[in-house]
Amino acid sequence: MPGAFLEVENLQTHFPVEAGLIFKRRLGTVRAVDGVRLSIQEGEVLGIVGESGCGKSTLGRTIVQLIPPTAGTVILEGRNLNQLHGQGLRRARRDFQMIFQDPYASLNPRLNVFDTLAEAIRTHKKVSRRELRQRVTALMQKVGLLPRTMKKYPHEFSGGQRQRIAIARALAVEPKLIIADEPVSALDVSIQAQIINLLVLLRHEMKLTLIFISHDLSVVKHISDRIAVMYLGKIVELGEARAVLEKPLHPYTKALISAVPIVDPTREHARKRIVLPGDPPSPINPPVGCRFHPRCPYMIDACKAEVPPLVDWGGNQFAACIRVAEIN
Repeated sequence: MPGAFLEVENLQTHFPVEAGLIFKRRLGTVRAVDGVRLSIQEGEVLGIVGESGCGKSTLGRTIVQLIPPTAGTVILEGRNLNQLHGQGLRRARRDFQMIFQDPYASLNPRLNVFDTLAEAIRTHKKVSRRELRQRVTALMQKVGLLPRTMKKYPHEFSGGQRQRIAIARALAVEPKLIIADEPVSALDVSIQAQIINLLVLLRHEMKLTLIFISHDLSVVKHISDRIAVMYLGKIVELGEARAVLEKPLHPYTKALISAVPIVDPTREHARKRIVLPGDPPSPINPPVGCRFHPRCPYMIDACKAEVPPLVDWGGNQFAACIRVAEIN
């Protein structure tokens, strides 16, 4: 996209598989993220979906430089984040933050809420003790927590409250980009709705750009402007959320959507569920050609020979499949 806020170009994140304690030998490479291209506009919410092990969480962590990329570039407002190190990367982190799946694991159990939020603020800005307390109080109120609980520790809160603390910590430095890595998957359904609604509200109030990672299509549909579908380290479909969910182009996306329950029992009983054979291939030894072809009901010999590019099939809906025109 022209003038994109965030551009990800040919991003690869590979992990070596080694054996031996002293004399290590390389057995292979896990291709967790393997050639991802993305372009996100400022203020947009991009949902990333896919089954466990597809590489979506690794993609998020690589974008925020928690995991160094093997190749490719991540450009945020014209800055190549891959080229930043030390203090330069530390200063850049004011513009992007991450919310993790398990708030209890991501929060320091030795710090109370005040110290957790104060640490994030003081890391990037010098403020007086009085202003610091005011900022922490405002953050807690923004995410729906009572300021009088700021001296409590993470174990004294419920799961939903801990996730609110994690969100407040991410907002403490007033970032422009937030990557939320399955922030509601460990919460009860009623609490999930509260956290999702909070993120929607904060997005508009603070003009945030958001990457929302999840395996739950119903949640992603509620919050996202566009959706990217990942399979075995690659994006196989990308487009407007409504278009992807109502008229999916890629066979893998069709299978994912068919697994989402429908509230109407008549429609649920009448529709045909797409059951994919076998398990996803290993990212250490991915299939040649289209990575989905061993499980695809529309596979032909050409699928085994060439890697399908991510092509615009109309309406800015992209799919990496050579048989889109035939199966839709």
